[in-house]
Amino acid sequence: MNGIVATLARASGPLTVPIARTGLISIWGVVKHRGRRSGKTYATPIALRPTADGFVLPLPWGEGTDWCRNVRAAGGGVIVWRGTEYDVTDPKIVDVAEALSAFSAVLRPIVRMTGIKTFLRVRRATVAQDVDSVIGRTA
Repeated sequence: MNGIVATLARASGPLTVPIARTGLISIWGVVKHRGRRSGKTYATPIALRPTADGFVLPLPWGEGTDWCRNVRAAGGGVIVWRGTEYDVTDPKIVDVAEALSAFSAVLRPIVRMTGIKTFLRVRRATVAQDVDSVIGRTA
């Protein structure tokens, strides 16, 4: 991630997490995940779109972002969207062609214009679990 963008993202995160949790802006949510090495629990504000069985999360900086790597390593996490927590599992990197179906006809051209090529698709867990088991334990 570009140094300036990374610095802005870290600085704005604490301010945007409370807004993203409320659901006031329907494209925003929060992904709760556990650090692969530290074991620390994180809450990262993200853009997302719901699907029939989960969510699609754009990866504007690619799949190497810490939150994406943490969710993939743990096999899931927790998504907070519109004030509700959803246990998610089965994280998979998908391309824009597969992700576009989650976006309305109005948003699809905008998604294409952003140039985002990869997305993380997660599915809602069918059985409710405690947060620690969903977001993974330290390795």
